[in-house]
Parts: sequence; structure tokens; C-alpha cells
Amino acid sequence: MSVMIIGIAGGTGSGKSTFTNRLKEAFRDDVAVIYHDNYYRRQDEVPFEKRKKVNYDHPASLETDLMIRHLEMLKSGQAVDCPVYDYSLHNRSDQTLHIDPKRIILAEGILLLADPRLRDMIDIKIYVEADADERILRRIVRDVKERGRDLDNIVDQYLTTVKPMHYLYVEPTRAMADVVINSGMNDVAFDVVKSKIQLMLEEG
Repeated sequence: MSVMIIGIAGGTGSGKSTFTNRLKEAFRDDVAVIYHDNYYRRQDEVPFEKRKKVNYDHPASLETDLMIRHLEMLKSGQAVDCPVYDYSLHNRSDQTLHIDPKRIILAEGILLLADPRLRDMIDIKIYVEADADERILRRIVRDVKERGRDLDNIVDQYLTTVKPMHYLYVEPTRAMADVVINSGMNDVAFDVVKSKIQLMLEEG
């Protein structure tokens, strides 16, 4: 059974999750989704105030080796229990997320294309880009509503790590993508990727 891994990268608040969710909705039972964000390293020994200041936008903050191992397992037909990250604690939770192998694996994350080993595993590499002002506004709304963050912490984190790391590590991966889209709601790009997936599923 052939398995297709689709990687969806791009800056914070660019529309990655919107595009991922649209594909997930279109193919439902044929899709598994794995988030690079869930592989932030466990930091039980680090005090909470220090965890708040960790640079989470640097590749070293992620346990990418484990994600690669999990993708290899999924591709070979094995289920995985991936970690779950708790944004309010700035640490992994004690929960895991069970993911069954599927024909299509959607992998999402800002630094997904920064690691050459991950890039080599991905069949279709997508980079979603958006204006920097839009991205920070979306991030503020998301972090306040969904992640229980306070505004001062969000702004401080954006200026000290998110923005500089975006230009250093995230934006350069745009050139490594097969498809660059300007919005998670780009219907033309969505239809192209959707058709590619449908063709693969029909061919078996």
C-alpha cells in the first residue's frame, strides 16, 4: 500500500492549520495528521518562569528524531502514540495521542522543512505564507483564546524569538517547498493538492 506524506510549513499564523484541516475534511478516513508542535522537548526539570522564556522557534527545541521515527512507523503500517504538548504549561503533558496508519499523512509545523531528514520523507512540500502583520494578529488571537496566554508574554515572545527565528529558520525553507501558497484558503492550490491525493488513492 502506497503512503503519501504531505508537509505543510510556514510562519506562525500563516494559515497552515486552515489548509491542513481542509485536506483532513476532504479525505476524512484516509488521513492521519501529525503536528511537529507536539514534539517540543519535555522540560520537567525547568522551572515554569524559565520555560516561558525558552526559544521555542529554534529547531533544537523540538525532538525531531522522535517525529521522524513515528513517521517511519506510520509509513510502514504501524500505529504510534505521539506526545501532546500543553501550551499553558510550556511543557509536554502526560497524555499521548494515538495515531493509526493511513494512506495520507499530513505533517504540519513551522520548522517542518528545516530538517533535511524530514524534507526527504515528504512527498509534497507546501509552504503557506502570509503578511507579517496578519500573522502576529492571528497569533495573538489564537494564543489568548486557545492557549491561555497573556498579551505581554505573547508580545515579548514574538519580538525576542518568534520574529528573529522566522527570518533565520522558517522563511528560508520557502525555497525548499514544491508549492507556495498565499493563504490556507487558496482554492486553486487546494484543488491541485486534492487532485494529486485523489489520483494516488485511485492508483492504490
